[in-house]
Amino acid sequence: MRIILTLTTLAFAINICFSQNIKLITFFEKSNFLETPRYDSTIAFCKALANESNLIHYSSFGVSPEGRELPVLIADKDKISDPALLKKSGRTILLIQACIHAGEPDGKDAGFLLFRDFISDKNISKYLENVSIVFIPILNVDGHERWSAYNRINQNGPKEMGWRTNANNLNLNRDYIKAEAPETKAWIELFNKVDPDFFIDCHVTDGADYIYPITYGIEINGNMDSNITKWQRNTYLPEITSLMEKANSPIFHYVSFREWHNIESGLESWVTPPMLSNGYTAMVNCPGLLIESHMLKDYKTRVLATNKMLEFTLQILNESGKKLKEFKKEADVYSASEEFRKTPFPLDFNFTNDSTMVEFKGMEYTQEKSDLTGGTWFKFGKTIKNYKLPYFNNIKPTAFAYLPKYYVVPKQLLFVEDLLKIHNIKYYKTKNDTTIIATTYIFNNVQFSATPYEGRQRVTSFNADTTKIKMDFVKGSILVPVNQPKSRLVAHIFEPMSDASLLKFGYFNTIFEQKEYGESYVLEPLAREMLKDPEIKKQYETEVKNNPDYPKDPDAVLNWFYSHSEYRDKLQNVYPIGKIF
Repeated sequence: MRIILTLTTLAFAINICFSQNIKLITFFEKSNFLETPRYDSTIAFCKALANESNLIHYSSFGVSPEGRELPVLIADKDKISDPALLKKSGRTILLIQACIHAGEPDGKDAGFLLFRDFISDKNISKYLENVSIVFIPILNVDGHERWSAYNRINQNGPKEMGWRTNANNLNLNRDYIKAEAPETKAWIELFNKVDPDFFIDCHVTDGADYIYPITYGIEINGNMDSNITKWQRNTYLPEITSLMEKANSPIFHYVSFREWHNIESGLESWVTPPMLSNGYTAMVNCPGLLIESHMLKDYKTRVLATNKMLEFTLQILNESGKKLKEFKKEADVYSASEEFRKTPFPLDFNFTNDSTMVEFKGMEYTQEKSDLTGGTWFKFGKTIKNYKLPYFNNIKPTAFAYLPKYYVVPKQLLFVEDLLKIHNIKYYKTKNDTTIIATTYIFNNVQFSATPYEGRQRVTSFNADTTKIKMDFVKGSILVPVNQPKSRLVAHIFEPMSDASLLKFGYFNTIFEQKEYGESYVLEPLAREMLKDPEIKKQYETEVKNNPDYPKDPDAVLNWFYSHSEYRDKLQNVYPIGKIF
């Protein structure tokens, strides 16, 4: 019996060696599907893939704050190794990234399986006929090496994993507009070189329990070009849903529950803001697929399902990518047109109270009142339950802006020019000092976040009045034309109502600060003189009526008169960026 078992094991091992190069068995497979490789092992496997086949090229595209190279693999049938040259091939380009949240490594191991199959499986490599692939196995390389079994409390494997943020504790998937992190800057440079036609970002979700190993996000709710939206809705989604169903790996749209964890409260959808990866790519006319594998599924199930999602997307792009490329080219032209500029541009979205009923395959659960916290304790069982739920996916714009011919940026805002260069946004510089009548915003009732967000004090809300004022710009100030392919991105950077705008991220908080004040012995007589003006008197009485506690603070009363006098800072609360129509 021992001899038979030994021979059987040996035969199995020999079969593996013949059917698949032993060097190309992934760390994930070797660990019995329980582990993911560290950074050094990841780089070693990237190089092994490239050494094994000239279809695959390995390089790096940047360096992290702690000095690690950012790895990238290219798979191309013509053996193109320069990302900037891929576009000339005419093939559809797919960009895949993993480990932007390094505690969520599913996409890294799923991508390695795919790239290994390009070498060993002709049924997979045939999809490279019309598609070239750029794959970033780890974007957040420093966070990846903050290694522990305790980094993801909600997640069922792997045994150990990286951390969510980078070495500077920045969430890279909130950094796409402001681009503060070196990793983000390097990614945007690579993205602009590659100019992909489709993008995939691989994550692991949190939330409730359900049967779907994969939920997905894709921008079909009104923030993209209409033809690209139709292609995603009518071509990509039906095909990927059908293929995943046939592979016994059903998918569902990435949703939130109206009450966290409470499935029966209903489902909500949204439009992704461009501070996040797939929201950013949407603004430059590139469809972005968010893969969110389900954290409660075991690691093997999650990785293999993610791998199938990548494989089937590649299959669809091989068949339908040519049409997508045409739509993308048309969208770039339209984004740079006068017709686009003259259409009110939506900056923010929300779902309405309208809903549709959908079937959702979840798990039975109970709700108990916690004797520890007094809150609700959700306990998920092991029985599948077919729910019929209201799905709030009727998304409507809630904020618009009228886009100018140019945004005008004062020379002293040096960081803006650096940001425009990073995003490859066209701009010009004024050759002389100039004074113009420009449109801008005056803010009031400005509220700030109580705690920092991504290292910045965000502006959470405000009232904004549009006004025309005389604005002085010195030689070397910046003119940013809206008529360019990245017009959507330009609007989200400069229009304050965008949740991803520089203003909302706190880059202009100094304009809300009062820098000069008046002494009481000067303001007491000035206030009495000002009250002789009926309009000032009316405004002051309205202020007192709206704020009964106001007169109880003498300094606040006198400062009110100062801020309404000719001595006030006329630039306080005024947006320093002008708009020329």
